[in-house]
Amino acid sequence: MPRLSATEPFIHPDCLIHGADFGAYVEIGQGSRILNSTFQDYAYCDRLADIANTTVGRFSNIAAMTRIGPTDHPYAHAAQHHFLYRSSYYWDDATDDPDFFAARAARRTVLGADCWIGHGAIIKPEVTLGAGAIVASGAVVTKDVAPFMIVAGCPAVPLRARFSAAVIDRLMALAWWDWDHARLRGALQDFRSLRAEAFLDRHGG
Repeated sequence: MPRLSATEPFIHPDCLIHGADFGAYVEIGQGSRILNSTFQDYAYCDRLADIANTTVGRFSNIAAMTRIGPTDHPYAHAAQHHFLYRSSYYWDDATDDPDFFAARAARRTVLGADCWIGHGAIIKPEVTLGAGAIVASGAVVTKDVAPFMIVAGCPAVPLRARFSAAVIDRLMALAWWDWDHARLRGALQDFRSLRAEAFLDRHGG
């Protein structure tokens, strides 16, 4: 595999991408669909991810076959079929409903820095995940998730925090995910070898 680029995303074959923008060192897995979304620096998704109306934070880790920001239907109406808003598909004299699409696009999902989204997870619109959160495989996330919290289930519920409150506060203050590329490289061995507490002690968090 080629090295990732600071200037161009690495997009695997068979992706559908519309209205998206990408930061440095981004990778998009084969067959993924990315709509109206932003991938910040170092974020990636594995194959067959389906991501809409989402801000994907720096260093986010998104496994295969996930669904993030899934679009919805007008279920309070008499019909919920998409002939209501994709009307031009069905009648020559009908137009699509721009207000419906604008409202759908405005329901943003936000992934914080260094989140890990497990295989097959679903994260609903208007949900925010804090930095360092973990979503277990197959979970359906319907509510916000605190930083460094692990959630699982359908609907997802908190299992436990990854670290103590004191360590979480120190990590949030250090915000290593905002470091520049050279500083990350300089600390690479410490990222690899040190547990969070020792890393914080060494790097001033």
